[in-house]
This record gives sequence, C-alpha cells and structure tokens, in this order.
Amino acid sequence: MKNEMTQNEEKDRIASQSSHSTKTVEGRHVINIDTYAPFFLAAVNNALSRGASQLYIKKFGIGIVSWRVLSMLAIEPGVTAVRICDVIHLDKSATSRALKSLHEDGFLKFIASSSDPRSRRWWLNDRGYELHDKILELALQREKILLEDVDEKDHQAFMRVMKIMQGNLEKL
Repeated sequence: MKNEMTQNEEKDRIASQSSHSTKTVEGRHVINIDTYAPFFLAAVNNALSRGASQLYIKKFGIGIVSWRVLSMLAIEPGVTAVRICDVIHLDKSATSRALKSLHEDGFLKFIASSSDPRSRRWWLNDRGYELHDKILELALQREKILLEDVDEKDHQAFMRVMKIMQGNLEKL
C-alpha cells in the first residue's frame, strides 16, 4: 500500500510538473516554450554559440568548437581527446577535427602514446596561449553583457540549478 501511494504521488508530481511544461493547442498537449526548461537551455545555448562562432571566426579564424577545445587545453594542459569529449560533451569527430585544425594552424603540440600512436596528449604552444588569451578576453566581455541586470544571488542560484541539471544528465 505504501509503495502504491508513493507511485501515485510520483505520478501526481510528474503530472503537476508536466502541466507547467505543456499547454493545450487544439485539444492536444504540446510543449509550452514559455516554461519548458530544455527549450530555454537549447535556445540560449544556440544563440550564444552561433553568435560567438560568427564573431570568433571573423576576428580569430576559429569557430566555437575550436574555441571550446582551445579552452579545455588551457584548463587541462596535456589532456587527451577522450577527456575533452567527456568534459565539454563534444562528439569525437568534432573534437578530432578541431584538434587537427588547431594543430595544422600552429596553435598546438602533442605527444603520442608509445603504446598507441593514435592516443595523444595535447598542449597549447605559445601561439595557442596567445590566441586563447585574446578570445578569453572577448568571451568574458560577452558573459558580462549576458549577465547584465542579473542579481548576484540569482546568478548563484542559476549556477546551482545548472549544476544539478548537469548531474541529472546521467539519469536521462
């Protein structure tokens, strides 16, 4: 009986939650883009990424994926492609293309594993750090504009929620 009530309570909780995430259009439940969290996450991320990519290509000749990889190399010098994929959730092919392009453009160095030459540890070289620092300055300016008029407490709460959601990704 207790287990049954817990299941019913869970159904009620889900129904209540989904009622905020959906609306009725012509008698059919559809996503309510005013309250559906994944929509907002995707919309904000897509707009930010598209704008950043266009700007970084124009100013520095690299797009957002390469910037994310460059950033990761500054955060964790000597990182592997697998680690980059795990941390920033890029797919393997996009990461490989970015590493190859950045290396060919003279921003990276690597050491291949003696046991598996395909496995490499990557570092920024001096040119890579120069590029990183220039883009970082612009990225931080963009973040400042994005967070304009956001109260510090709201920003902290937002970051807490984002970290919770990031942890919940494993459950999906």
